[in-house]
Amino acid sequence: MTLSALAIRSRKRARGDAPLVMVTAYDEPSARYADEAGVDLILVGDSVANVVMGHEDTLHVTVEDMCHHVRAVAAARPTAHVVADLPWLSYHLGVDESVRNAAALVRAGAQSVKLEGGRVRLGVVRALLDAEIPVMGHLGLTPQSVLAFGGFKVQAKTRDAVEAITLDARALQDEGAYAIVIEGVPSLVGTHVTQALAIPTIGIGAGPDTDGQVLVWHDLLGLSGRTPAKFVRRYADLGAATVEALRHYAEDVRAGTFPDESEAYANPDGLFD
Repeated sequence: MTLSALAIRSRKRARGDAPLVMVTAYDEPSARYADEAGVDLILVGDSVANVVMGHEDTLHVTVEDMCHHVRAVAAARPTAHVVADLPWLSYHLGVDESVRNAAALVRAGAQSVKLEGGRVRLGVVRALLDAEIPVMGHLGLTPQSVLAFGGFKVQAKTRDAVEAITLDARALQDEGAYAIVIEGVPSLVGTHVTQALAIPTIGIGAGPDTDGQVLVWHDLLGLSGRTPAKFVRRYADLGAATVEALRHYAEDVRAGTFPDESEAYANPDGLFD
């Protein structure tokens, strides 16, 4: 049975619950493998712009792009909860458009949506919840704010900034968000925000004390051409393995050893008599 947003909302390590495991996926195979591995949540992230489309940031992905990848992930029929990112500018121009865009992601196969920002987004969060669409928040280093931040920089490094992110987190919780991603903050900030909330936090570069963790598929499997962030742990080097497999294939083709007789279909008797 698919894990619901309501069930996720009650998951807190402080109550003895196991940490939540979330990973990004962007197509049917990656969603199928992630689900077979037993992850709790699959995030169809706007990070698809970076790791699949080759952009330097997430600002170049559209709602249509996201729907395409959500449909591919949903085709795997995962039991993991599927949450989709609302891309940049899809929830900034009014609540009506925000609801329409979120509904498009739900119709494509998402079971909830994620948006960036705190108190400034409460009107949108309320409208989405009124439309019966569960909402996950995202605070700290919010990638859609890269231009305003002047780059991908660690956030909440002052007392005032910590107070602001805590107020944002509480406001999202009180408005009805079922979980909040905390990204790119000092470890103590991740701990502090987690302890301040009754809903779960999912960390990415927020230390070990959050209620769950999320990593990007390509980063943890060694498939990204980028220098990994400090918080990334690589669990495999599939990039190198892929290059080696393709190199071996190319050598066999050029040597005339692929395909061999075992890889060819039999010729019917009398085909050219």
